[in-house]
Amino acid sequence: MSALQIIFLIAAAVILVSAVMVTLTRNLVHAALWLVAALFGVAVIFAVLEAGFLAVVQVVVYIGAIAIMFIFAVMLTRREMLDKGPQMNKRAWLAGILGVLLFASMVYMLSTWVGFNKLPTLMGETDTLALLGNSLLLQSAYLLPFEVASVLLLAALVGAVYVASNRK
Repeated sequence: MSALQIIFLIAAAVILVSAVMVTLTRNLVHAALWLVAALFGVAVIFAVLEAGFLAVVQVVVYIGAIAIMFIFAVMLTRREMLDKGPQMNKRAWLAGILGVLLFASMVYMLSTWVGFNKLPTLMGETDTLALLGNSLLLQSAYLLPFEVASVLLLAALVGAVYVASNRK
């Protein structure tokens, strides 16, 4: 087993543990910090896959901007709501069972896929940043999903401004 495979497995374990802790912790600030750990693990995987641009974008945009903004928003807006109600849904067991079934079905689907055990072919030296830009902005590629994502982010921004300004 090579060093890159060991790093990948450690990063994958960190991502899985952090993602589970995001859902299980009761403190929102701790959940946000676990989210930062999971996002950092994704950045490490991007770095292992030699996608340096995506690793830097992951750190700068998701960890540096969105997660920190979420932490400050939680710390500033949740002060008056100090655990006054039940924190867990009464049907959380059903969600757990459905999650385990979904995970088992995905493992079964991946185990029956013939391409699961094959190694990918090397692409050689290419300008990956130019390819990424072309694939995002060409009409024949991913222009529509890229624009839909930007409209959804704009709608989320407008909703956040409305929720923040709506003081009763």
